[in-house]
Amino acid sequence: MIKIAIFASGSGSNAENIANYFAESNTVSIPLIISNKKDAYVHERAKKLGIKSVTFSKNEFETSDAVLDCLKENKIDFIVLAGFLLKVPDNILEAYPGKIVNIHPALLPKFGGKGMYGDNVHKAVVEAGETESGITIHYVNENYDEGAIIFQAKCPVLKSDTYEDVAKKVHTLEYTHFPVVISSVLDQTF
Repeated sequence: MIKIAIFASGSGSNAENIANYFAESNTVSIPLIISNKKDAYVHERAKKLGIKSVTFSKNEFETSDAVLDCLKENKIDFIVLAGFLLKVPDNILEAYPGKIVNIHPALLPKFGGKGMYGDNVHKAVVEAGETESGITIHYVNENYDEGAIIFQAKCPVLKSDTYEDVAKKVHTLEYTHFPVVISSVLDQTF
C-alpha cells in the first residue's frame, strides 16, 4: 500500500477530491493531511473523511525535523501539495526525492513564484490580458514552482472573464486532472 500525505494550507477542496478519488483503491491510501494553519478548513474536511490531520507552525517546518518525523511515523511514501503555501524545507526534499508533487493554478513558468497562489494568480492572468490559463502539475524542488513539469491542461480566458471566472475554469481542471495524474505518477514511481 502506497501511503500519501497531503499538505494543504486552506479550504482543502483538492485534498478532499484526491481522498475521494483514492477511497476505494487497494494500492493507495491517504492516512495523513498536514497543514501550517490550525484554522484551515482542510481539518474539517479531514475529520469528515476520517483522515488524521496535523498542524505544524512555519517555524516547525523550517527549523526542526518535527514534520519529517511525523511523515516517518505514519510511514508516508509520497507527498502531494494541494494548496500548500509554504516552501518545502530541504530535510523533506532530501527524504522524498522525486516523490513530492504540487499543483499550480496557471501555466508555468508564467505566473509562478513566491506570492503567486490562488486569486493572486487568476488576477495576474486577467490583468496581463492572457488568452489562456490552466494548471501545471510538477515535481517540487527547492524553489517555488520550478520543479520539472509533469502535466499541463489549458482553458481559454475570454476578454469578458473576471478573475473569478478564470478561477472556476481552473478549479474544474484541477478536480478533473490532479487525482488522475497523481495515480499515473505513482504507477511510474512505485
